Amino acid sequence: MDSLTKENIYRSPERRISIFARKAPNWVFYPKIISIVLKAANLSRREKYTSEEWVKSSMSILNALESTGITFEIENFATFKNLDSPCVFVGNHMSTLETFVLPCIIQPYRDVTYIVKKELIEYPVFKHVMIHRDPIVVGRVNPRDDLKAVLEGGEERLGRNISIVVFPQTTRKVEFDPKQFNTIGVKLAKRAGVPIVPFALKTDAWGNGNRIKEFGKINPTKPVHICFGEPLTVSGRGREEHEFIIRFVSNKLKAWSS
Repeated sequence: MDSLTKENIYRSPERRISIFARKAPNWVFYPKIISIVLKAANLSRREKYTSEEWVKSSMSILNALESTGITFEIENFATFKNLDSPCVFVGNHMSTLETFVLPCIIQPYRDVTYIVKKELIEYPVFKHVMIHRDPIVVGRVNPRDDLKAVLEGGEERLGRNISIVVFPQTTRKVEFDPKQFNTIGVKLAKRAGVPIVPFALKTDAWGNGNRIKEFGKINPTKPVHICFGEPLTVSGRGREEHEFIIRFVSNKLKAWSS
C-alpha cells in the first residue's frame, strides 16, 4: 500500500498553482472531490473498495487540496507506525478535511475506522463509501445508547486489530472548547486495554458551509497542520490522560496560530 511519506514528517512540495486555482479554489477543488467520491461509491457498491482504494481516494483529495495552493505539515507518523497493537486516536475536529485526509495518513500503517454520526451513512452516494469502511455509528439522540455502541463496537473492532479515530467534540468547530471535549476515547481505550494516540489538527482551510456543512469555502492562505502525540496508557479513571490530550491540542493550536 502506498504511503504519503517514508519519513516522520510530511510537508507539501512546492508546486505551481494556476491563477484560476488561486482566484477560484472552490471551482477547482469541488469538481475533483465529487469525481473522487463518485468513483469510490461505485467501487463500494461493487464490493471492490479495498483499503488500498481508500488510501488512494484520500491521497487524491489531499492532492486536490494542494492543487489550490493549500499546504500541509503532518508530524510524528512514528508515534503510531511503531505500535505493536491497535490504538484509539483521540483529537479535535475542525472541518470535513480530516475525515477525508486521515485515511491516507493512518491506513497505510494500520487498519482504521471512525466513529460517525448516523447522518453520514444516510448521505446520498457518500453513504456507500462510509458503510463499506465498517464505522461505529451513533445516533446522537440517546447518550447512553451512543456510549454502549462506542464501547462495545469499539472493543470488537479493536479486537480485530482495527484502530478507531475518535472526535470527542459534539460537532466540528474552529474554536477548541475543552468543555465540549468528552472522555469517550479514554473510556474506550481503557476498556479495550489499548493505547491512546492523541492528535491535534488545524484544518480550517476547508471551511464549514452555511447550508451544507461539507461544502464550505476553500482558503489556500491557511496552512493545514496535523500532529500526533506520543502514545498514552490509560491508568485509573483516565482523568490525567484526558487532561493531557486537552493540553496537547490546546498548545498545538496556540502554536500554529502564533
